[in-house]
Amino acid sequence: MEKLCKYGTHRVIYPLGALPQSADKLDNNMVCQDNEILIQVKTLNIDSASFTQIEDAANKDKEEMKRMILEIVNQRGKMQNPVTGSGGMLLGTVKEVGKSIAKDVKAGDEIASLVSLSLTPLKINKILAIHLDKDQVDIEGEAILFETGIFAKIPSDIPSHIALAALDVAGAPAQVKNLVKKGNSVLILGAAGKSGVLCAYEARKQAGPNGKVIGIIHHDTHQAELEALNICDHIMIGNAKNPMEIYEKVMAVTNNEGVDVTINVVNVQNTEMASILPTKSTGIVYFFSMATSFTKAALGAEGIASEALMIIGNGYTANHAKITLDILRESKEMFYLFQKRYGKE
Repeated sequence: MEKLCKYGTHRVIYPLGALPQSADKLDNNMVCQDNEILIQVKTLNIDSASFTQIEDAANKDKEEMKRMILEIVNQRGKMQNPVTGSGGMLLGTVKEVGKSIAKDVKAGDEIASLVSLSLTPLKINKILAIHLDKDQVDIEGEAILFETGIFAKIPSDIPSHIALAALDVAGAPAQVKNLVKKGNSVLILGAAGKSGVLCAYEARKQAGPNGKVIGIIHHDTHQAELEALNICDHIMIGNAKNPMEIYEKVMAVTNNEGVDVTINVVNVQNTEMASILPTKSTGIVYFFSMATSFTKAALGAEGIASEALMIIGNGYTANHAKITLDILRESKEMFYLFQKRYGKE
């Protein structure tokens, strides 16, 4: 193993010189180095785009999904879907803390990682269960966090699996808090998903009574749940792969002006133009979805002469864990929704 590096390059097997996220293979030998934290992993919260891809490829066969996940981890030393490139996050208990770690953490603490599984050394001994409705996988295994790896201690007032589901997408509502201004019109693509409802809540809060929040959902499965939150001015069913359909629906409720901010949190490909077209040329498009092709977004915006500011969905925003968990504390309706969807079975 190379000289210890705070970014984890000492765990990179190949290609040498790469950082752990972009590496093809990591050393997942679960011996805790001085600048690492060793975690006994309980649950993996797989990135939505990755989970959907694996689920579709396996035709929802859980045993085949287990095989695929184990194959990825055994080959790469981490849970990084080779198709989507994305990972997810984990829930577990701290097993050991390296002597060089200067953080408020000790053995026995229950934590959720706030860095991607795509850069986290992971070893799975056994997959215990796959929860298709939660994008979660219960395992027996261990993982390593580097000294620069951020995490959140599971709070005492929010059950661990509910906190895990919310923290998985914590960067999205926290970024919405920064992007949306009073009186803005905001479009949420994928508004009924877990990141969608959190983003819509924060958009409603920041835009205020004079703003407008438009939620696009793919089907009516969770429409009643979204309506019950009372955070969207308009909820419309539409196919985000059909940009003109979305454009026409949004223009119809914005007096043909378009929106100031668009938030894309869908988990399928080819939704870039459905995000850009309805957005004002002076507006902002936030691509939180890991299914986004930034080539398609950049060239597509050029093709329609849009100079909207396009932002990559960085999963980290300052104080994002607290901002997101506070939504569950502020909104009884949101907490109950997360409890219904992601509470322990």
